[in-house]
Amino acid sequence: MAGPAKIALVTGASGGIGLYTALGLAGRGFRVIMTGRDADRTERARRMVAERPGTIAPEVALADFASLAAVRGLAEEVLHRHERLDLLVNNAGLIAPPGRHESADGCELTIAVNHLAPFLLTSLLLDRLKSSAPSRVVTVASRAHRGATIDPAHLAEAPADWSPFRAYGRSKLCNILFTRALARRLDGTGVMAACLHPGVVATGIASGGGGLIRLGWTIGKPFMLSPEQGAETTLFVATEADPARFHGAYVVEKRIADPDPAARDDALAERLWEASARLVGL
Repeated sequence: MAGPAKIALVTGASGGIGLYTALGLAGRGFRVIMTGRDADRTERARRMVAERPGTIAPEVALADFASLAAVRGLAEEVLHRHERLDLLVNNAGLIAPPGRHESADGCELTIAVNHLAPFLLTSLLLDRLKSSAPSRVVTVASRAHRGATIDPAHLAEAPADWSPFRAYGRSKLCNILFTRALARRLDGTGVMAACLHPGVVATGIASGGGGLIRLGWTIGKPFMLSPEQGAETTLFVATEADPARFHGAYVVEKRIADPDPAARDDALAERLWEASARLVGL
């Protein structure tokens, strides 16, 4: 007799890679909690998943990742609803529009949404993930981290060379460093942590990135992976039968890959962890 469905939380699931991740997990027997910031868009995505034959009807939990209070509210809601959590997919992300934008908490917007929000969410859900082990934390990074640099002491600030894509690359470097530091903390707990590059995917992530970025993205879309193809590596890491070998790894095309040297700097990862914990109030 089959046991209860596994519970998966997928952030940024109202469209793009997150939506197809939710579809794939629901089709594999997970009860998926789909997060988004827009109620109508997230509900449409939920219905799309629910209407697929053979899937378990998903849930919706709304949160704007530009607000740490909203992230805390999301974690509280998930913990209240479910006594276990088998999988957390940190997928939500953005490329910020031109100009220097801050989150509700006064941090540079890209770092706030792409790094600090998943850092806080994962931290708040970690005890539930441990008690549900074997479980997994899967974070969507990007090869855009290559060539990026960060200064943890000034993580919340927009550096002098700020641009939408440079900020995105910095945030993706943070995702990989976070995963490495998280994996070390999870050794022996039964919780696997890994990150991945999904490919260059034709999503709406660049829609807010300004005229030239939006134009270049539109021109390039016919040559990119579809969102469904982009979800394949996430689904692989989330459901691979032998996940232990991916613990702490950066995965590209379903294989372990070497990120940039900066992303393998464990001393930098520890400084980033400490700075992030201060910024989110942990």
